[in-house]
Amino acid sequence: MVRDAFAFYHPIVNIVYFTAVIGYAMFFLHPILLGISFLCAAVYALLLKGKKAFLFGLVFMLPLLLFTAAMNPLFNHQGSTILSYLPNGNPVTWESVLYGVAAAGMLVTVIAWFVCFNAVITSDKMVYLFGRAMPALSLVLSLALRFVPRLIAQAKVINKTQKGMGQKNNPIKTLSILVTWALENAIETADTMKARGYGLPGRTAFSLFTFRRRDGYAIAFISFCAVIVFIGAAVGSLRFRYFPTVQYHPASAVSVLTCIAYLMLCAFPIIMNMKEALHWKYSVSTV
Repeated sequence: MVRDAFAFYHPIVNIVYFTAVIGYAMFFLHPILLGISFLCAAVYALLLKGKKAFLFGLVFMLPLLLFTAAMNPLFNHQGSTILSYLPNGNPVTWESVLYGVAAAGMLVTVIAWFVCFNAVITSDKMVYLFGRAMPALSLVLSLALRFVPRLIAQAKVINKTQKGMGQKNNPIKTLSILVTWALENAIETADTMKARGYGLPGRTAFSLFTFRRRDGYAIAFISFCAVIVFIGAAVGSLRFRYFPTVQYHPASAVSVLTCIAYLMLCAFPIIMNMKEALHWKYSVSTV
């Protein structure tokens, strides 16, 4: 796991980027765009989480990918190219198989992007972004982002404590302790935030985040790439139809430019990390 350079950009840059890439990942079913988005999300998740955590997540996402891809042809019988027939007489079509793979790829890609989102958009960034406009919602979101990691860490503490006391691991007892701890923690958090005057009108908040020139350049670059991709999709250069037959827009200068812009958009954090690594390597070599 490396020190993520993109995470040190202003929270507005982070949220604009993830809004763009996750939004496009949820709507694009073009195979090339799916491949670009999935590859960039996977590489970025590997940089953020490390090899061990990435492989652990892959163990869960790969069965999900295969299951989702396999289920679509069983229920979706559209398409004109029949491959075989199910025992109930419904056809399995080539188009439904391709659509199932694309839909499964989109699902896994969105999950991978949210893994990156959860690592970069921390609770303090969430409160900074939405604390003034929507204080209650920002608090709930920040707590939700922290809940699962803290719950896992607390479960490990409970298991170690039980082993230290010579007790066997009891899942029901562990769950009971976790629920009690979560409820007590929620009450303490609510009392703490109330005592601090969170959400009161006119309340000010201290923040270490400063919008700098590089943040402006980053937003301009992300917005430029996102607009190019939007225009390319709007003019139909990324059209890809699965039913009733597979049809797609032939390659053109506009489609190539759109794919390049989408690649630059999705790979932006990776490029920033590569730039930071090269800069660090050059600085060390000159010492």
